[in-house]
Order: sequence, then C-alpha cells, then structure tokens
Amino acid sequence: MDETQMMEFVGQAVADVGALLGGAMVVLGDKLGLYRAMAGTGSLTSAELAARTGTAERYVREWLSAQAARGYVTYHGGGRFALPDEHAVPLTDETSPACVIGAFEIALGSVYATDKIAELFRSGDGFAWGAHDEHVLHGCERFFRPGYLNNLAGAWIPALDGVEDKLAAGARVADVGCGHGASTLLLADAYPASAITGFDAPRLHRGRPQARHRRRAGRARALRGCAGHYL
Repeated sequence: MDETQMMEFVGQAVADVGALLGGAMVVLGDKLGLYRAMAGTGSLTSAELAARTGTAERYVREWLSAQAARGYVTYHGGGRFALPDEHAVPLTDETSPACVIGAFEIALGSVYATDKIAELFRSGDGFAWGAHDEHVLHGCERFFRPGYLNNLAGAWIPALDGVEDKLAAGARVADVGCGHGASTLLLADAYPASAITGFDAPRLHRGRPQARHRRRAGRARALRGCAGHYL
C-alpha cells in the first residue's frame, strides 16, 4: 500500500468534511442576516455584528472566526472582520446572476434526506421531488431566480424563434415544473397579454399567495399541482 497516496486521500476527505460543515455555516450566515449586516459596512467586531443582528456575541465570534478560516470574510486584526464587496454580492444580492446563496441551501437540505435515501438504495423505490426538505425547495428557487431575472425575458425568450412575438401578442403558456413559481411570475410580468399557468407538485405551496396576487392583476393563472390540486 502507498501510504503517501493514502494520506493525500485523507487530506482530500478532511477537506470535504470541512466543505460540508462550511456550507452549513454559510446557511446560518444567510438565515441570521449576518452577511447582509456586514455588506458595505467595513470592518466589524463580533459584538457590533451581534448588536446589528440581534444575536449572541459568543456565537457570532465563533462564526466569524470560522468564516475567516475559510476565506469568506477577512480578519483585519484587533477582533475586526470584514466581508469583501466581491463576496458580498454572491452571498447577499439575490438580483445578481452571481448569487450562490441558494445553492448552499439546496446542498444543506439535500443532506437531510440521507437516511431516507439509504433505505431507497435497498428497496429501489423512488424519492419524490416534493418530499425533499424545505431548504431544497426554497433554495432551488433562490438559486435559479437570479438567472431567470437577468436572462429569461431579456435573452432566453428572444433567442427562441418566434416565441417572444407570440407571448407579446397573447399566448397560453404552461410552465411545467415551475417550483415555487419564480419563472411563472416573471413571465407574467414580462408578457401581461399572455396567460401563464405554473404546474408543480402539490407540496410546493409557497407560490399560492403570489399567484393569487397575479391572478387578481390579470397576469397569471393560479399555480396548480400536478396531481390536480390548486396550490
């Protein structure tokens, strides 16, 4: 056995463990508003960040140190940390195509299904998309919506031969697999003459109040579950 190769693999495995745990820390930073409170503010102490976010300083101090160790925030000395502008956009700006925060939420939520999927390896049964943890469902919308926002009506639809003209004139559109309806509602805003209906599994219910709002405005139909249930 090549012990050098073995230890190189151990290093890779430890790095993967760090990445897994680091992803959970990113989700914490997003959930607690820590990144948003740091964005554009220069350097902050853990006490200052805790005061801005209504969190406990002791926990924030550990989080900041872990984030600095992974290179997500910068340590300036004297107990002060800063979030670089180049990191703030991917971690806080959900209108930017560079935003990655939803991907971390998807990854974290996917891990929650590990025990169930281990059972499925033995039974061979399927795992419904709607059975995932809410982190996966919500994270998926957050990860893809910036791309839709920046490209769907501005680049992707115009690239389809004749499609934009039909939508502008008024078409009936089925957005199949719409998730929480981000693409459906953006299409409805961009092409108000068209009737846009989003379809997905009944459990994906977050689109319901948004769809009702758009239906009252005459821009989109209610989101409908694939099983025939209105969301």
